[in-house]
Amino acid sequence: MVSSYAQIDPKDNIIVAIQGLAKGTEIEVGGESLVLKEDIKQKHKFALFDLAVNDEIFMYGVLIGKATKHIQSGCAITIENVKHASSDYKDSKEKYTWRAPDISNFKGRTFSGYHRNDGKVGTANHWLVIPLVFCENRNIDVIEAALSEKLGYQTKKDFAVDTDALIQKYKAGASADEIFNTPIITSKEEMAKNRVFPNVDGIKFLKHDGGCGGIRQDSETLCRLLAGYISNPNVAGATILSLGCQNAQIELLQNAIKTIAPSCNKPVYYLEQQQSKSERSLIEKAVKHTFIGLTEANKIIRQPAPLSKLVLGLECGGSDGFSGISANPALGYASDLLVALGGSPVLSEFPELNGVEQDIINRCNTTQDAKKFYDIMRAYSAAAVAVGSGFENNPSPGNIKDGLITDAMKSAGAAKKGGTSPVVEVLDYTEQVTKPGLNLLCTPGNDVESTTGLVGSGCNVVVFTTGLGTPTGNPVAPVLKMSSNTALFERMKDIIDINAGTVISGEDTIETMGEKILDHVIRVASGETASKAVLHGNNDFIPWKRGVSL
Repeated sequence: MVSSYAQIDPKDNIIVAIQGLAKGTEIEVGGESLVLKEDIKQKHKFALFDLAVNDEIFMYGVLIGKATKHIQSGCAITIENVKHASSDYKDSKEKYTWRAPDISNFKGRTFSGYHRNDGKVGTANHWLVIPLVFCENRNIDVIEAALSEKLGYQTKKDFAVDTDALIQKYKAGASADEIFNTPIITSKEEMAKNRVFPNVDGIKFLKHDGGCGGIRQDSETLCRLLAGYISNPNVAGATILSLGCQNAQIELLQNAIKTIAPSCNKPVYYLEQQQSKSERSLIEKAVKHTFIGLTEANKIIRQPAPLSKLVLGLECGGSDGFSGISANPALGYASDLLVALGGSPVLSEFPELNGVEQDIINRCNTTQDAKKFYDIMRAYSAAAVAVGSGFENNPSPGNIKDGLITDAMKSAGAAKKGGTSPVVEVLDYTEQVTKPGLNLLCTPGNDVESTTGLVGSGCNVVVFTTGLGTPTGNPVAPVLKMSSNTALFERMKDIIDINAGTVISGEDTIETMGEKILDHVIRVASGETASKAVLHGNNDFIPWKRGVSL
């Protein structure tokens, strides 16, 4: 895009400012001309025609709001003159046809991954240490302190501090100057070179605040989520710590693993504190079991795998007025490429599909999935209303400040991540991806809760689009951050992996950017390139308790 403004769809009666536009600027769109009556900020929108109170407002070709005041052509669209509105939808689907993109540039490509006995392939090789209840979080901290740095794994910083070197100098009688001049900082890169288990990418500690209290269903859902993490192809095995009396019982987790992954035969060690002779004994056994598990996990090496083994999470957060124009549709094209190659992209964040439900329903392969999506969306919306909220309250202050003023506007852009391919299956939270093609997964719009859910349902890599910037990562799957605009990429290169702002500047098309995304995903999946979230140790993990979270 090289113009200073754009009409995204011919049906749209609002125009987006690609650059900041000054009052008095003459605009021509589709044979219509107007003069701006006020300054329009970059990423924000202005009216193409005069709009009366209750007139419908369209962007991306869908209803995104209604005017609450008279709006003259050339005036800004704001939260002061527009309210959320979205199209209704029905559970019956219409015929849908799809034309797959050209995949010639990826034909025969493979990635180098970790093959599991159940046929899945991981993009990483991790060992998990998991508490079944928050009471065990302190013990998890002790185990992490005992293992991570000693085995050469990253700390919460970009480096490790070797205090032992100072102690040894002191005991040897070194002077203050000698102690002060002793090197004690080790970079993550140096730590990685010195790993005891070079084929294990990390030991991940999934602390949480659940497992007891609340309602029993919360603990059941937590166990299904944890079972999904254990069976994720990026995981080699796990050590589980239980207190003993909590709602999330060991048997509940074991049954969840059998249900969602009956062919999963990974080593899982279960330890219960109330059956242990002491806390010291519990921790000793946990450390030894984990160490032995790591020796086995280290025997697994990367081998070539077809791109059909990629399960790609499609996520967005900190969205802006460009997200639905550059990053999201480019990711959608990459999603379509992966579908055509036999892979499985997964679109989540159901509150951010508000207003495009009928399009999603029409794309479902079966009437059963169309009905399931319809029912989940109706129930989710009703639950939000029941507590005095609603989907219209989804946009954050940051979204609004950067031009996303209604949920339907935000949703219409967010849905672009799912491309145009048919929906092969609709999954509720913690249900597993089993079919190649585009899957839908019910999660909240909250960034970390949604990413946590995507990986818990089987995603082995995630692409996360953002217009405002976010450090979000995941303990198990690499999360690649992609900026919607170049200014963000230049400002936050330390946490952003890919820049889709080149679509806005005209250097890339949606199609060329989509191919670049998939190529980057392949390199990360092969371990050739590390995502910024992995490099910085962003291991965000927040289970959804199924309360209303927008």
